[in-house]
Amino acid sequence: MVSFILPGNSATGGYEVDNSLRFNSASDDNLSRTPSSASNRKTFTISAWVKKANLGTTQTIIDARIDSNDNCSIFFNDDDNIFIKFKVSPTSQNTSLTTSRKFRDVSAWYHIVLAVDMTQGTDTNRVKFYVNGVQETSFSSATYLAQNTDTTYNNTNEHQLGSRVADTTQDLDGYMAEFVMVDGQALDPTSFGEFDEDSPTIWKPIDVSGLTFGTNGFYLDFENSGSLGADVSGNGNNFTVNNLTSIDQSTDTCTNNFLTWNPLDTTDPGDLTFSEGNLKVVNGTGVCRGTLAASSGKWYWEIKQITAVDASNPIQYGVADTEDSPPTHSSLNNALIAYSDNNTNKAIKKFAAGTESTITSTMGSFNNIAQNDIIQFAFDADTAKLWVGRNGTYLNSGDPANGTGEVASTNSGNFFTPCLEHAGVTYTIESNFGSPPYSISSGNSDANGHGNFEYAVPSGFFAWNTKNLAEFG
Repeated sequence: MVSFILPGNSATGGYEVDNSLRFNSASDDNLSRTPSSASNRKTFTISAWVKKANLGTTQTIIDARIDSNDNCSIFFNDDDNIFIKFKVSPTSQNTSLTTSRKFRDVSAWYHIVLAVDMTQGTDTNRVKFYVNGVQETSFSSATYLAQNTDTTYNNTNEHQLGSRVADTTQDLDGYMAEFVMVDGQALDPTSFGEFDEDSPTIWKPIDVSGLTFGTNGFYLDFENSGSLGADVSGNGNNFTVNNLTSIDQSTDTCTNNFLTWNPLDTTDPGDLTFSEGNLKVVNGTGVCRGTLAASSGKWYWEIKQITAVDASNPIQYGVADTEDSPPTHSSLNNALIAYSDNNTNKAIKKFAAGTESTITSTMGSFNNIAQNDIIQFAFDADTAKLWVGRNGTYLNSGDPANGTGEVASTNSGNFFTPCLEHAGVTYTIESNFGSPPYSISSGNSDANGHGNFEYAVPSGFFAWNTKNLAEFG
């Protein structure tokens, strides 16, 4: 069976996950806890929802470690497989499982369950691993510890989420939600999720608050921005928060997936550096598009200009269809890109069948863009009209809600997504598609209550997420 992440839970109802936690590997973000007493080291279950942002690097989900000879880890390896390692002295004794398949979808949430029962007589029954409700049975390599071996889970050594203990080179880049550890039971995925009754290949979360968590068990829902490591299981097994703040609390979750930049959908993946859950972009040449697209509906987003804009660092952001892959400057079609270099050049670049034309009359005073300015975008996919604003004021006296004063339009009928385009320049931006990686001084949501924006969302426009796409896209 092939399973998928529910694209928009609003269509079927059910349990809602309000928050996730965004991890940035460069910041050594992690949660840590050292149990005060050991508990069941042979039988336990770990469940977590994870959305990857970076690829081709080793990224830790959880690590429980005494030293290099005694440790237990779950992580994505640098080939994007999932790797499970239980190592017990002497070093020749270990459980080592590497999934045959790779996990490279940066637009999806994966539900990962590891059920361990070292008392089982059959080695393959001692460690069971599931992704999106389905057991992984194909491993490129597989070895198992002997029956009744004690692991380092639930022992009095440090446990870290999002990082390996004493190793800052293998941190998670991405998002975590609904992180659960059950002490003393080996549970299957149905304790944490279920297949959607209307779409039986789609896996979605359920309420886990009624589980028996055991002595060292915990449930992290990341809903308390002032205490992101708070255990809500009732056990009080709280985690220490390291290098994470309230800004890292996100509404991008496994029940409402937000658009981010897509490092797989670029001219050359090596030309751009992504961080902060694929919301921050540094440097580069070429084109990059978002992870979600719509052929209908009205959509709003903001970009914060971190690098000062000048002749060598222009802004070049907008919207493009998803026809060409990978996207390039010469192949862009049905694209509208706002351009300004704070010199004498400002325009809307319009692409049709790879041919670029410029529209300058609607750009007004789109010069002197300052560091930390907010560039606003409102796009009507039904009419393929684009509005562009700066710090609350739309160019061309635009009024997206009334459908007037757009800076440009292109051909409708295609699937469109936010786009950035640069040519050999140095720049840094932070993007807000509804769950920003920076603090917001005001706070504005769309009419469905989704998103957190600096400026008011025009009436009839919505944040880019799967709930809104299920209704309008």
